[in-house]
Amino acid sequence: MVIIGGKESSNSRKLYDLSKKYCEKAYFIENIKDLPLKDIELCNKIGIAAGASTPERLIKEVIANMSEFITENNEENLMHDLMDEIEKSLRLPRGGEIVDGTVIQVTDREVVVNLGCKKDGIIPKDELTLEGEQKLTDLFKEGDEIQAKVLKTDDGDGNILLSKKKLEVNEHWDEINSALEDKSFVNAKVIKEVKGGVIAAYKEVYGFIPLSQLSDKFVDKAEEFIGKTLPVRVTRADQRKGKAVFSHKAYLTEERQKKIDEVWGSLSEGDVVEGTVMRFTDYGAFVDIGGIDGLLHISEISWGKLKHPQEVLSIGQKVEVKVLSMNNEKGKISLGLKQTKPEPWSIIDEKYQVGQVITGKVVQIKEYGAFVELEPGLDGLVHISEIAHKRVTNIADEISVGQEVTAKILEIDRDRKRISLSIKETLEAPAVDEVEEEAVAEDAE
Repeated sequence: MVIIGGKESSNSRKLYDLSKKYCEKAYFIENIKDLPLKDIELCNKIGIAAGASTPERLIKEVIANMSEFITENNEENLMHDLMDEIEKSLRLPRGGEIVDGTVIQVTDREVVVNLGCKKDGIIPKDELTLEGEQKLTDLFKEGDEIQAKVLKTDDGDGNILLSKKKLEVNEHWDEINSALEDKSFVNAKVIKEVKGGVIAAYKEVYGFIPLSQLSDKFVDKAEEFIGKTLPVRVTRADQRKGKAVFSHKAYLTEERQKKIDEVWGSLSEGDVVEGTVMRFTDYGAFVDIGGIDGLLHISEISWGKLKHPQEVLSIGQKVEVKVLSMNNEKGKISLGLKQTKPEPWSIIDEKYQVGQVITGKVVQIKEYGAFVELEPGLDGLVHISEIAHKRVTNIADEISVGQEVTAKILEIDRDRKRISLSIKETLEAPAVDEVEEEAVAEDAE
């Protein structure tokens, strides 16, 4: 074993002592004159090592001398192989180069890697991707093969500074670029809020999510998203500048469309489904039926007349509705609520008979009488002559709209869909003398 280095070099001295411990024939030379060629000639295997401070010029000079000597003794091929190995060990990798090596030491702070050259590689803890409370000693052990990227050829302590994280970043950027190209989704963790949006990380690639792309609903502040992992679409990627733009809204929109397509595919006109009342308009209510909204027009809510949907519905209410029509091109669905209940005239014989006394609400007053609602979609007329036992000239003097009254069914005309009612038939008839007094009073008028 030939050790090349200065006699005063602590590093070279340690190399020699170590070699002497394992190799009986170890020689410590400071220059070409110290090279024991005759002794070396007798050896079948020759190893050469040099201290970190040993000039490369001196190493090459020693090797050249040995090469010339051995070539003269017909060992040309062996020496050429040795020269190739020495050349490899002398060449240091350049910054940015991807290198392979073997782990020779693992501590809590770093991983030391043998790169097959005169300097070892060092991967600091912060240049490795760790999850949670992982320890370096749990991830790496001596003898492991490892690949890393060269950051610096000298870290200040005579070693080569390596990074596995930077190498992985390239792989992660490849994944980001692929996702951009094929419009697939990746999972990014929201790290912090910045002006106009948030910063999210996909592995070691950081991207910007604008506020408008955080949700498919309006977002004023992004606090609720911090720390969450969101599926996002890559909308822009510039690896050279290290910039990427993500959109969670694109994911939500696509998922919603899938759900809509699924619901559309499962629905048919005439189906009765459960829905939730979401919001009102003057002309009806919008009902969520499994992820899509259908319009429940005010005229389709009740068999009776309504001024506003809120008269019979409330936000969040669960209702059974019937699909009346579907327009896939426009994405519109018309729903009906009253169709889930029998039309009142179709079952009138089951609920009402002539002579029956009912309670209803006055819904309209005309000169000739008042209309009383027995139930939604079923009104009966109380003729002015049936309001009271006395003569009535102004119905409003006797009853008012919204008032609940008791009336007797006089007639049910199924063909014309008319019901005749009488309020006075439910009232006690006045005494004869009271009637005569009223008649006199009317004649005097």
